Amino acid sequence: MSRENLLAISARRFAKGGFEATSMRDIAGEAGMLAGSMYYHFPSKNELIAAVYEAGVAEIGAAVDAAVARTHTPWSRLEAACVAHLGSLLSDRAHAAVMTADLSRLDPRLRRRLVVMRDGYEGRFVELVAALPLPAATDRALWRLQLLGALNWTPTWYRPDGKSPSAIAKALVAALR
Repeated sequence: MSRENLLAISARRFAKGGFEATSMRDIAGEAGMLAGSMYYHFPSKNELIAAVYEAGVAEIGAAVDAAVARTHTPWSRLEAACVAHLGSLLSDRAHAAVMTADLSRLDPRLRRRLVVMRDGYEGRFVELVAALPLPAATDRALWRLQLLGALNWTPTWYRPDGKSPSAIAKALVAALR
């Protein structure tokens, strides 16, 4: 069993049952391995959760970086980032659920670790929003969090037979413009 497959199975299990309710035994069972074999790859459940989260952050970060690199004006860069962010979330529902999960009930050390990863990813949006020609009185942090909150909530209501992820992301940016 490759590490990538194990991370994908773990993401699905965490998305389905939550971090707390999913055991290493559950994941090992779906992976077709003995529960003890999980510890060869990950020394603890917290390390597994962190690895799944890190893989999701890397995947979505790469998509956003590639999208932003193809455009040059502040608004088009933000729009491209939002389209890539939402496209990534909606293409991989398991990682979306893990990355947008409520972290408050996790072990404090693990929570801090995941928040550092999340903040590193969100740094892209801090820079993108800082470059926008917004009114001087705009609280850019709240503006950014409002946008990310709307994007991150989309997987809970999105239906594939409705608007495309790209159209939704563009509409959210336009609404705040």
